Amino acid sequence: MSDPISEKGVDALRNAAGISVDVNTGLKPEELLKIIGEYHGLVVRSQTKVTPEVFAAAKNLKVIGRAGVGVDNIDRASATDHGVVVMNTPSGNTISTAEHAFTLMLSLARNIPQAHASMIAGKWDRKSFEGMEMNGKRLAILGMGRIGTEFAKRAQAFGMTVVAYDPFLTAARAQSLKVDLAQSPCEALTGADVVTLHIPLTPDSKHILNDDSMRLMNPGALVINCARGGLVDEAAAKALIDSGHLAGIALDVYETEPPPADFALFSAKKTVFTSHLGASTAEAQENVGIEVAEQVRDFLVTGEIRNAVNMPNLDSRTLESVGPYLNLANSLGKLLSKIAPAQCDSIRVSYLGPVSELDTELITRMTLTGYLAGAHCDSQVNLVNAPAIAKALGIGISEATVALATNCTELIEVSAVKGQEVCTVAGTFFGKAPRIVHISGHNVETSPQGRFLFVENDDRPGIVGLIGTSLGSASVNIANMALSRAADRTRAVTVIEVDTEPPVDLIDKLRATAGILRVLNFEL
Repeated sequence: MSDPISEKGVDALRNAAGISVDVNTGLKPEELLKIIGEYHGLVVRSQTKVTPEVFAAAKNLKVIGRAGVGVDNIDRASATDHGVVVMNTPSGNTISTAEHAFTLMLSLARNIPQAHASMIAGKWDRKSFEGMEMNGKRLAILGMGRIGTEFAKRAQAFGMTVVAYDPFLTAARAQSLKVDLAQSPCEALTGADVVTLHIPLTPDSKHILNDDSMRLMNPGALVINCARGGLVDEAAAKALIDSGHLAGIALDVYETEPPPADFALFSAKKTVFTSHLGASTAEAQENVGIEVAEQVRDFLVTGEIRNAVNMPNLDSRTLESVGPYLNLANSLGKLLSKIAPAQCDSIRVSYLGPVSELDTELITRMTLTGYLAGAHCDSQVNLVNAPAIAKALGIGISEATVALATNCTELIEVSAVKGQEVCTVAGTFFGKAPRIVHISGHNVETSPQGRFLFVENDDRPGIVGLIGTSLGSASVNIANMALSRAADRTRAVTVIEVDTEPPVDLIDKLRATAGILRVLNFEL
């Protein structure tokens, strides 16, 4: 841990079998670089900057847990490229942040800081601090995640009319929350008396409140930002306050933190500022500390993934339902990498039966992981970085329905496509036992794990006997053998599971044998 979290969180990790914990807070960047290579997990808050240089040095790192919502201090692209899962804790500080944003709104509306300062200065001024009621005002919420939703509940209790914009908010969900659904940020801002922000900072959301968009708000409107610095164009906000279009602004976050002494908004006439305190309650600090520790612990111990920002979640229930399919998918991907043409254009994963009713994204990712690890002998490829590696190689990935004619009631079919050439493998379950049932145009039945010889040959007598005799002469024991022939009986394949790796000279001898077209030796 390079940033402090709740002691209960530290204990949750320390009490886990097989995990040792070091707490090294306040590290300088160069100090973190020196030691990060030793660790499999890293827990941070907002202080530690996890840069591309850190990921390059973190040869063993598997997971980063961020105690909090924002992951601006973690280079997510580098994390994904290096196969590191990044998790945050979106629920631990929800109430704390919503309450803080709501407090800022009320303080701004009723001039609480200014009235307090006047009282401390020995004045009794009742005329200068006339406020604004929230009852009946139109509130625009940009971002209706957990925090935005909690803010809306409180605003409705104060009699405010709530209009919300969120690209993932459905009409049904908006109706259940009793908010008006806007189709764009501009629609939400138009005619708003108060605006509160609860969205992440992205290239698209930077300065989402700018001169043009803030002019859509009613004259005398208020702006609240407890989300991320950079969402508000601070210079534009200052100009609009000075002109009287905005009545005031309340900020807990800033484009530069801490803001400089000459920060322009410090001189604006109606403002409230706090120092990034949205999650700073005793309850929130304990909640996020415990939550992030449990997430990191469960990932390192069981592989469970919760609240990941760079891959799908894999909680215990999902792991239980898709776990068996993941192993089969990985083997199918590896097998495809051994028999398909090199430098394929795309990988297509198709599903039939009960498996198609599951969330198949993780299964598809595992198939791609197996293919890339087998084709490029890259031990660093995993569920996290497989899509990024495939994209960098120019390999497309898609899902479809099964194309093979099959008697199986459930099937995972994986195809490598290169131009007009398509190579396909498929697997299923016999009871609970995974089996490979199709390889490159041939129906077979074999185990998805082990060491194999794949022999393709002319369909004529004597080939199978020759292969068996050759293996016996080299003291290579056959564990299982599957035979298949083409419908026109011109080609046949033999898939042989062996106990030990065949000698190189044996493979060379088989490849030189008349009638044998291809011999592959691989392990799944």
